[in-house]
Amino acid sequence: MAVITAEDISKRYIIDHKRGKGSSSIKDALGEQIRKIFNGKKSPHQEAEHIEHEDFWALRDVNFSVEQGDRIGIVGHNGAGKSTLLKVLSKITEPTTGRIHIRGRIASLLEVGTGFHPELTGRENIFLNGAILGMTREEIRKQFDAIVDFGGIEKFLDTPVKRYSSGMYVRLGFAIAAHLDPEILIIDEVLAVGDAEFQKKSLGKMRDVSASGRTILFVSHNMTAVQALCNRTLYFERGRLIEQGETNQVVASYLSKISKTKLIREWNTPEEAPGNDLVRVKKIEILPEYVDNQIFIDVRTPFRVRFEYWNLMDKANLNLSLHMNSMTGECIFNVGTQSQSYSKGLISGECLVPGHFLNDGTYNVSMMIVKDTVTPLYNMEEGLIFDVADYRDGVAWYGKWPGYVRPQLKFHTEMMEENILND
Repeated sequence: MAVITAEDISKRYIIDHKRGKGSSSIKDALGEQIRKIFNGKKSPHQEAEHIEHEDFWALRDVNFSVEQGDRIGIVGHNGAGKSTLLKVLSKITEPTTGRIHIRGRIASLLEVGTGFHPELTGRENIFLNGAILGMTREEIRKQFDAIVDFGGIEKFLDTPVKRYSSGMYVRLGFAIAAHLDPEILIIDEVLAVGDAEFQKKSLGKMRDVSASGRTILFVSHNMTAVQALCNRTLYFERGRLIEQGETNQVVASYLSKISKTKLIREWNTPEEAPGNDLVRVKKIEILPEYVDNQIFIDVRTPFRVRFEYWNLMDKANLNLSLHMNSMTGECIFNVGTQSQSYSKGLISGECLVPGHFLNDGTYNVSMMIVKDTVTPLYNMEEGLIFDVADYRDGVAWYGKWPGYVRPQLKFHTEMMEENILND
């Protein structure tokens, strides 16, 4: 049974632009207000200003349906229309065109502090939110202790929520939304504000909610969390629903489309290539060894870094030095080839980076050509920039894995002696 049906949903906003000869500085704006107070006249350049209106479609012709018990992921760039869709579904804003059919009570957690009255305490806001959801005071009381325990705000329960941190806001907001028995639970990226332990608890709670037959819509940039939680996913781009279907397929498509970099840079002749009178770069390339029909690099993917360059010297002892760098500039590792004697010509080098080594993130490969193991001839500081996507299997935690590397090393525990604490 469909609990949500969206038919040709569009949402338009009007953006105003001031046009004219005058400056739009704070000084001019203040001067204009003073003129209005004393003589009611506009300045000459203010007379020339006019307002232009621009239509901005945050959503355009969106159609989908959600079955009872579905766990729907919603992915896309910032500004793709995800949050606007949730506001339309939550009836915070009306669509410009189209219709939404909803069966069941909705609880939403869209922004930090949404649905809270800042002057009321945590306790009072729990009852306020329950009342907004149409629950009786007795129904709220039955869930009250579980809400306080899950949110971890018992110490601040009688403190006005305006004094809460953003993390406390989110913990309480999620606890209320998840425990007050909504048929449909809508969660935005706001969960990213919480710490790793809270994320783990929240994802577990959403699984429990779904197991009881209730429906979840979950917006997140954390693709691993979406894959772990959601059975179906909607992919939005510039307000349009680009793709919908089974989560792993849609996420793979989304990740392949958002890749901003080519995995090769190449020059055809030494004259146009970077370098100097001694050496010139012909090519730097990343060659992924995809498995299971992958179309993007993730933490499991081995890849080779291949480098080709022209040696313009008659004879020289040369070696390559490869640097893998983070986007903030830290060198994660440096590996070099053996020094060998080369005559003039085209030289290549290749390094295999194993799977399950780099963490997810964005990296920069740089390469240095070295003479006699000590003298750098040319340093290609920005060779290639590439992304490594996350992947987890059999792990219940989906916060950011710390560090730049994520190796799979042999690491085990064992029982040494039982019941020693009971003696």
